Amino acid sequence: MHHITGTLVWYYYICKREVWFMSRELHPNQNDSFLEIGRLIHENAYLRERKEILFDNIKIDLIRKEKGSYIIAEVKKSSKYLLPSKMQLLFYLYKLKNRGINLKGELLVPREKKRERVELTLEKEEEIKNTIKEIRNIIKEDTPPLPVKIPFCRGCAYNEFCWAEV
Repeated sequence: MHHITGTLVWYYYICKREVWFMSRELHPNQNDSFLEIGRLIHENAYLRERKEILFDNIKIDLIRKEKGSYIIAEVKKSSKYLLPSKMQLLFYLYKLKNRGINLKGELLVPREKKRERVELTLEKEEEIKNTIKEIRNIIKEDTPPLPVKIPFCRGCAYNEFCWAEV
């Protein structure tokens, strides 16, 4: 059985075909300029905060203490994909809650100086449970979902997997 990760949750809200590729460790072009920009921002933003905590098959970008409680944060290069980013963070909060750790989250976009609080409500928890179930259904298929042209395709590192001429 495949482990569901925050990355799979993020991709689920953009392109279900990417979920299938990632679940099989078919990684996109690692030299893609969008991926490089994301890595640079991730490495250079919030240097004073504790970064990349690995816990129960999830990788939390950073954790900090505020007013006596801890907040986990997800750092993104752009707010362009706000919903997938929020759902990824909610997935982390859900996983932590299942281990008895109730925290709040923040979505951080350093280039835009944006900071958005994210809280796991009962409604959001149900949505995460359904997302996990849907991801498991995609992963168990022998072939990926058919490609669907969406605006994301233009900058996608998987572009050649879907649209290359054969």
